[in-house]
Amino acid sequence: MTTSDKIKDLSVKTEKILAHGGEKAVKKQHALGKLTARRRIARLLDEDSFVETDRFVTHRCAEFGMAEKEIVADGAVCGYGKIDGRTVFVFAQDFTSQGGTMSEMNAKKICKIMDMAKSVGAPVIGLNDSGGARIQEGVDSLSGYGQIFYRNSLCSGIIPQISVIMGPCAGGASYSPALTDFVIMVDRISQMFITGPAVVESTTGEVISAEELGGAYTHASTSGVAHLVAESEDEALEFARKILSYLPSSADELPPVRDYAPGDELREALDEIIPDNDRFPYDMKDVIEQIVDEGSFFELQPLFADNIITGFARVAGRSVGIIANQPYSLGGCLDINASDKAARFIQMCDSFNVPLLNLVDVPGFLPGVDQEHAGIIRHGAKMLYTYSVAEVPKITVILRKAYGGSYLAMCSKDLGADCVLAWPTAAIAVMGAEGATSIIFRKEIEAAEDKQAKREEMIELYGSRFANPYIAASRGYVDMVIKPSETRKQIISALEVLETKERQGRVRGNMPL
Repeated sequence: MTTSDKIKDLSVKTEKILAHGGEKAVKKQHALGKLTARRRIARLLDEDSFVETDRFVTHRCAEFGMAEKEIVADGAVCGYGKIDGRTVFVFAQDFTSQGGTMSEMNAKKICKIMDMAKSVGAPVIGLNDSGGARIQEGVDSLSGYGQIFYRNSLCSGIIPQISVIMGPCAGGASYSPALTDFVIMVDRISQMFITGPAVVESTTGEVISAEELGGAYTHASTSGVAHLVAESEDEALEFARKILSYLPSSADELPPVRDYAPGDELREALDEIIPDNDRFPYDMKDVIEQIVDEGSFFELQPLFADNIITGFARVAGRSVGIIANQPYSLGGCLDINASDKAARFIQMCDSFNVPLLNLVDVPGFLPGVDQEHAGIIRHGAKMLYTYSVAEVPKITVILRKAYGGSYLAMCSKDLGADCVLAWPTAAIAVMGAEGATSIIFRKEIEAAEDKQAKREEMIELYGSRFANPYIAASRGYVDMVIKPSETRKQIISALEVLETKERQGRVRGNMPL
């Protein structure tokens, strides 16, 4: 063959690969409302920045008639490109090519990308859309999953890992996303489960649809597996881009800083936000919006354990991770799911040098037999542990209630908070006034002619003497009692001072919790 012939042969081979699994398979993909693997990558990355690797990899299975079967790119498109000018690595399972099934060579392609990402210190984004393990390859396909899990774990806490579920993700395949830092699902298109509806029905007799068992809203609201639900594939890809805008490329860097124009530090609306009656709720998201840069708050897991709020934001252009109690849900109590949700987020922020901003209005851990028997002690301990070992700047603002162990669990000074601020409305105590009064003043109440009146008198006495921020401030547990309107100004100042906070540099992965 002449050089010209060889170049022409390359073009023919390339054209065939770029056609994915063929016209029929691509049309079927589109009919399901799904894009092809390369189209997804093109929409995720900056324009014309994608460089594909291992395009010509093929399988080498000879069993069950596979020797004669050609699977273009072996069901996975891999490479690297840019998002907002920063390098990222990406792999996309190609459902049009043998269902995007996991095989020996498919896994090698993905593992190579993950190894490269870790080596150069850049994020990895996986676009998952696969029929599962390639059965014909037997243990080789299982080994492929294991190799990916291994790398997910080695990369954990070192480079950001994002999984975008854009189709089925069943069996062992679902464990890889669970090992990554963020899981994004597409409503009515993606499903995740270890055992599908047919297996569930045959083993337990339970009849359930794939959507009910492992759809996006199930994992966003019930299981807590999904961080975000997108209404379309484009929105899911935009979520991935947005997450990275708050994070560094690796644990060796600081998050990017956006331009900020000073002059909006005071927020008078905060002075009116706490109800006079401490039994009345308010929306903590209103507080967050007043503290952070306009439009910068990006909530994660909004439908799961909504008694605690987690998400990214910017304050004076700097990325922060927010953990906040939500009085509108369970009064802001901490429970098992809230503890797990917060602890994993704290751990992730610590891994990637994102300062923690904690907004506290917590009456306690949720009481109940179910909570105790399900292990609220060990789940709550996850928050105590992750806050204690976190080395990033930790800023805590106590707005109202901060009682007992839950006060400690929301990053008190004792757990290493660098800066603790309190509003005048803060009540820091072992327990609320009503519960404390029943114990401390029990004899006085029982001896009184009008027990109810005496009880109310003692509640008022306890509240005025103990349920306030000044005793804690006098002991140094609170650094400053401030007007609510000054909160943003004080946080900006603290972030500036703590920007050079020394870290021991211990490597800790972002283990699933």
